[in-house]
Amino acid sequence: MLSKVLSAAIAGVNAHLVEVEVDIASKGLPHFSIVGLPDTTVKESKDRVRAALKNIGFSFPLKQITVNMAPADLKKEGSAFDLPLAVGILASEGAIPKDKLKDFLITGELSLDGSLKPTRGCLSMAIAASRASLDGLILPYENAAEASVVEGVKIYGLKHLTDVIEFFNNGSAFTPCVTDVSRVMAESSVYEEDFTDVKGQEHAKRALEVAAAGGHNILMIGPPGAGKTMLAKRTASILPPMTFDEAIETTSIHSVAGFLKTDVPILAKRPFRSPHHTISDIALIGGGQMPRPGEVSLSHNGVLFLDELPEFKRNVLEVLRQPIENAEVTISRAAASINYPASFMLIAAMNPCPCGYSGDTRRPCICSPSHIHRYRSRVSGPLLDRIDIHVDVPNVPYKELSAATCGESSAQIRERVNKARDRQTERFKQQDKIYSNGQMKTRHIKKYCTLTPDAQRIFDLAMERLGLSARAYSRILKVSRTIADLDASDAIMPRHISEAIQYRTLDRVAL
Repeated sequence: MLSKVLSAAIAGVNAHLVEVEVDIASKGLPHFSIVGLPDTTVKESKDRVRAALKNIGFSFPLKQITVNMAPADLKKEGSAFDLPLAVGILASEGAIPKDKLKDFLITGELSLDGSLKPTRGCLSMAIAASRASLDGLILPYENAAEASVVEGVKIYGLKHLTDVIEFFNNGSAFTPCVTDVSRVMAESSVYEEDFTDVKGQEHAKRALEVAAAGGHNILMIGPPGAGKTMLAKRTASILPPMTFDEAIETTSIHSVAGFLKTDVPILAKRPFRSPHHTISDIALIGGGQMPRPGEVSLSHNGVLFLDELPEFKRNVLEVLRQPIENAEVTISRAAASINYPASFMLIAAMNPCPCGYSGDTRRPCICSPSHIHRYRSRVSGPLLDRIDIHVDVPNVPYKELSAATCGESSAQIRERVNKARDRQTERFKQQDKIYSNGQMKTRHIKKYCTLTPDAQRIFDLAMERLGLSARAYSRILKVSRTIADLDASDAIMPRHISEAIQYRTLDRVAL
């Protein structure tokens, strides 16, 4: 007897429908084979399925069982095919009515006692089921909340294989999982860190506000203990609130990677990722034998913080150039290429020298000029070329640290950032894939970064007197456009260009 069950395979962050065909023939020696490009985990499914069926009291058929997973040219990975395989065998043996299977997508890992274990990528599978106009998605109970945020498909979270059998024989006994997306988004969008915790560092906070308002990458340079990490952790709290589409996209990546918590159905806070400087290039960019999203994709729509930037391996930093430029990562293999989204705000931090105290008024620097040059040259010019803002973060004086007054809250700063982003949204509404000033290309800079005559004179003088590099030219214009947006100004005034020039520390030092 032949039965067909719909399931899904994950490729990148998208789910592709897979038809699991189970044929059981009574003639011939008992045999169980799986075809259709399965990996080792999928091939091991037959042992888990056999044990699970026996332990729920089902007499496993000692016949020739052939399973085909179509399309055959799509790689099938993971343990999520356990449940559709078991359902296919049960349907072929008459324990489940076949006519009901065509309306449901089924996924889940089986324990040997028949209980269902959570699996990865269920949000992407729910999106695929909705697009295919299926009636419902049957999956493990722990994954039901994340999948239920998708509209247009009923989500049934079940705990045991016997529940699945009961569902297809008496579906009225089960109700679909429902999630109040608006309530969850509101409850989950509260940040624990706030800029009111930061004493002093007004110049650095202003630079981060500008970076957040224009989607600019930023490099903070300062001695140990100056507060660079503290500032970086709070930057996500001043970025514009996540839209529902951004939240779905971000949650899908974390679900595919297996990092989504069962009590968090959707990620409403912008992610903050801070990998250690010993990270490998594959862990940062993604890939591996079984491709997984890397840190740059896990920080999609959020912040990627690289502390101690010169300590990262050179080849690791160089792989950042593609995602910063294209907002996505392409991982090529012999069989296929996989794309992961990677649109993030890069915040990097470094010491001014190997000992960390160059320019500090309280501690002497023990580094020679050659040591300082060698230390800073670990960060390549092409990577620095993609960082719009360089800002000094000096040590905070004791009087500011002990002051009882608090600075502005993240909510106050975010309000100004939102207004600046609204101006940019209106400006680029006719442009494809341009949402902020930080994404502007040369043609956009020429069109939108018009200086007043006084501002142009200041810019010309700065380029000549300060010896600013060619790479600084377009960066200063983009940042000055953002500062003008924060000031609700259509034209770039002298004060805007003057502030932007201050944010090119390394270009001035390079003189």
